[in-house]
Amino acid sequence: MRGSTRIASPERAGLVSDGPSDPAEQASREVWRERASVAESEAKAVDQSGRPLGPRALHTRQRLLDATRELLRERSVRDVSVVEIARKASTSPATFYQYFKDVAEATLRLAEQAADEVPAVIELIDGPWRGQKGLETARAIAAAFVDHWDAHRAVLLVRNLAADEGDRRFQKVRRRALAPVIEHLAAQIRQSQAQGRIPSQLHPAAAAAALASILERLAAYHKEIEFFGATRGDLVETCARILLQTVTGRSAP
Repeated sequence: MRGSTRIASPERAGLVSDGPSDPAEQASREVWRERASVAESEAKAVDQSGRPLGPRALHTRQRLLDATRELLRERSVRDVSVVEIARKASTSPATFYQYFKDVAEATLRLAEQAADEVPAVIELIDGPWRGQKGLETARAIAAAFVDHWDAHRAVLLVRNLAADEGDRRFQKVRRRALAPVIEHLAAQIRQSQAQGRIPSQLHPAAAAAALASILERLAAYHKEIEFFGATRGDLVETCARILLQTVTGRSAP
């Protein structure tokens, strides 16, 4: 999703008609627009004055982002200052402001980078779901969520809090990260319904959203759950079996 990659919208790909759409379809179109917008903005990275960034500037920008990430692991975003970020990145506050408006914007960029990892999870969701391979797929998805949160926990917690408080920038990046997961899980559930393995009363999108919420919440707090005697392996295995049962209508072998 980085570099010069352009993401085609459903309309361009011929997957969506020009006629009226229901709310779900409209939401899907909006997600595609956001993905394309982010891909385009990354391909044309600029500083605060609108000048394109060269290799050296991109390296400096990433150093500032890495410093922001480290500080967010230590304290609340409200307690992180531009001066501290600049010091940790071995540069000046003035340099920070060349690339970011404030700490929140730097955190937003980190959340966007975390969202770029989502396609790897989508590949897992689109994998085999039958028999033992299905359980292995579910385990891989659950483990990927835990690994993702372990790598980006501080940033993702800020993302979710800001989104819940109504910050539309963080709402968009959260939707960009989670909507594809929900879409692809829902597609697998619809396929199982078509094969008669799941009751029609189960709404694919609602079920997929519930699964995504379970995965994200448990991945975010799996270390706290260890207080109750559940290891990381227990969490992955339990989530995997819930996933498999919901997606396929079958119990794990």
